[in-house]
Amino acid sequence: MKLATLCYIRLGGKMLMLHRKPKPDLRGGLWNGLGGKLDEGETPEACIIREVREESGLTIERPRLRGFLTFPPDEHNGGNTWHVLLFEATEFAGTLVPDHAEGSLEWIPESEVFHLDMFEGDRLFLRWMLDGEPFFLATFRYDAGDKLQGHEVSFHPAA
Repeated sequence: MKLATLCYIRLGGKMLMLHRKPKPDLRGGLWNGLGGKLDEGETPEACIIREVREESGLTIERPRLRGFLTFPPDEHNGGNTWHVLLFEATEFAGTLVPDHAEGSLEWIPESEVFHLDMFEGDRLFLRWMLDGEPFFLATFRYDAGDKLQGHEVSFHPAA
């Protein structure tokens, strides 16, 4: 099992998106948010703040946990189940560094985000997030060709 974080930063109707450099792994050449694996003993919030700073130069403040994503084992993730804590941030400080070892960053109008080349499941959870859905738990299953085979989701409004 692997644990990771993912964050989408929003500002003025735009979303900061990472266009990953082509590489032999599953994410190469696709658009995504910022994030990465938790270090031993690190909290999810500390992880996403660190990852965003490392990948963008920005220090996010008060990231909001929006969802918990599960990706069951397949041939692309080394036979591991990945659990990803999905965050959203609207407050940050610092100066954006547009190019990083992972890829290049661009502010994309939210109306155009869904036209980017990304995983099918990302379109679903981004829509839930942008539509203001409450916290959600979702599982996404992909086939060997990276085609979404199915998903389940449950929404959990605040008490």
